Amino acid sequence: MNKNLIALAVAAATFSGAASAATVYSDDTSSLAIGGRVEARALLSENGKTELPADATNQQIIDQHTSNDVTDISRVRVNIDAKTQIADGVQGIGYFEREFNSDSSNDENRYIYAGVNSDKYGQIVYGKADGSLGMLTDFTDIMAYAGSVVGGSKLAVADRTTNNLAYAGTFNNLTFKANYVFDGAAYNDAGKKTDQSGFSTAAKYNVGDTGLALGVGYAQQKDQTAANNTVNQTSKQTFAVASYTMGDLYFGGLYKYGHRDANNLVTNELTDSQGYEFAAAYTMGKAVFTTTYGFMKDERNTSGAYDELANALSVDGTYYFNSNFRTYASYTFNMLDKNKVGKVAASDQVVLGARYDF
Repeated sequence: MNKNLIALAVAAATFSGAASAATVYSDDTSSLAIGGRVEARALLSENGKTELPADATNQQIIDQHTSNDVTDISRVRVNIDAKTQIADGVQGIGYFEREFNSDSSNDENRYIYAGVNSDKYGQIVYGKADGSLGMLTDFTDIMAYAGSVVGGSKLAVADRTTNNLAYAGTFNNLTFKANYVFDGAAYNDAGKKTDQSGFSTAAKYNVGDTGLALGVGYAQQKDQTAANNTVNQTSKQTFAVASYTMGDLYFGGLYKYGHRDANNLVTNELTDSQGYEFAAAYTMGKAVFTTTYGFMKDERNTSGAYDELANALSVDGTYYFNSNFRTYASYTFNMLDKNKVGKVAASDQVVLGARYDF
């Protein structure tokens, strides 16, 4: 069995193809590499449809229904990774990644940052870069398609975001990250700031060669509440994670508590949340099988409304033909109450995919 495959599976959700990137320029001090992925994905799920009167001139909605449709969610990512030696053990770095989707309206620049990396002291960058909590949510965000339902609720300042000054350093078995997102220059018509600003920090520790890893993190941000146009409303999150690798088996767990970090699915009111998630992976030859269960609830629920924010079990199987090409199938069992949140929000999902990394 190829035990390296399980490491690939655990990193699948965030792996951008840089590991197989081609160096297109290199000299004694500088290098430039280009990498990425081409990923064909077909999604079958419940989708909302609207019907309009045949002679409608004002496009009024007269009916709505749902149907199981196949949606093309294919995508391409292209990245450029540049480095140059500026001192002994110190490099100037720059990184860019763009994603192109089958629906071009969702195209985005995923990363644009530059900074300095020290082999001894770590890396500091500014631009559109990762926040600190992604290192922790990767403990359970391991699937070929389905994401982490709890980890995916990270505050904006703790996730990939712009105007971000970020530090990361690894010291033996300890990895530490911290980032600060500055106030931006976006204002609404009332002259109030509309940006989110704040910080996040996280630490991960590998316990020797035992296969055990532990992590903890915290994020806090200030943002504007559109409903009453107030500013400096504070949201907070705390994450704790653990994982254990034993041969071809991997187990991961995550716990989150958040303050003003989620919206009730029925009332849409901003609320506190609490959630947990478990993940497992098994490598069998060139195949990797993964499963994740995540649950998150509304901690306030003062109005007595439906309080589940997420309740899903996902399973998938991936076959690695080699380090560049894989195919996968994924199924998500959504256990939210469709009578409370609607058929679309409670829909199961089936995804078939093929991915080429370059």
